[in-house]
Amino acid sequence: MNIFLWILQAALAALFALSGLGKAFQPKDKVIVKAPALADYSPPMIRFIGGAELAGALGLILPAALGVATPLTPTAALGLGVMMLLGARVHLRRGETQGVAVTLVLSVLAAVLCWGRFGPYSW
Repeated sequence: MNIFLWILQAALAALFALSGLGKAFQPKDKVIVKAPALADYSPPMIRFIGGAELAGALGLILPAALGVATPLTPTAALGLGVMMLLGARVHLRRGETQGVAVTLVLSVLAAVLCWGRFGPYSW
C-alpha cells in the first residue's frame, strides 16, 4: 500500500504543479482555452488558484523529500481535495459534466492520499 501512496503522491503533485504553472503564469486568454470554466474569473483570481495548486503540489512533495513537517503532506492533499470539490461545483453550475467527473476523481484521489498519510500508512 505504501508504494501505491508514493505513486499517487507523485502523480498528484505533478498534475497540480503543471496545472498551477499554467494558471499562475499564462495570460487569461490562454488559460481559458484549456479551462473554459475560468472564463468568468478575473486574472488575479486565476493566478491565485494557480498559486494554490502550486503550493499544494509542493506540500505533497517537499515534506517527504526533506523529512521535515511530514503532517503537511496529508494537509496539502486535504486542501487540494477541497479545491477540487469547489471546482466540481463550478463545473456543475456551468453544465460541464466531464469537468465535474474529472474534478471529483481528483478529489477522491486526494482524499485517499490524505487518509493514507494521516492514517495507517503515515510516516
